[in-house]
Amino acid sequence: MKSVICRQAETVPGKATVTLERDGITLVVKGVPAMVCPNCGEEYLDEETTARLLREAEEAARAGVQVDIREYVAA
Repeated sequence: MKSVICRQAETVPGKATVTLERDGITLVVKGVPAMVCPNCGEEYLDEETTARLLREAEEAARAGVQVDIREYVAA
């Protein structure tokens, strides 16, 4: 797919670091599979990966976590 931001390059498979923040909770997940634009660096996650990250964030919130840094592990 072509980058929505720069509209100059096709995205390629890569890795991203995703930071989710809400209500005083910060969850950082490194090594998340993504499609990355080699021109502008914009990162795109697929729907399944996004849903998984949001579930992990909800679990962290229920556990009372304030800050957590994790490495993405494929299911």
